[in-house]
Amino acid sequence: MRLHRLSPLIFSIFVLAACGTDTDRQWMKLDQPYTTAEFRRDLASCTKSGTVDEDCMKSRGWVAVTPPATKRAVEEPYRPGQQKPRM
Repeated sequence: MRLHRLSPLIFSIFVLAACGTDTDRQWMKLDQPYTTAEFRRDLASCTKSGTVDEDCMKSRGWVAVTPPATKRAVEEPYRPGQQKPRM
């Protein structure tokens, strides 16, 4: 009985984890109103092999408002006994 109450919660966690990626972008049109249906239609026609073609979206008037994720080098923390890096 207790498992039945936790099942939706566990399912939701897996769905949210699967949806979250580093390359998610948000799109909007700056100079004109638009509907959700219009966005979905354009997104579907500009998606190829699961990847959004940014040039296609831009040609339809959409602007990416979330910059792409960039990976930065991990900085080593200072450890006692090591020389501090000179800046």
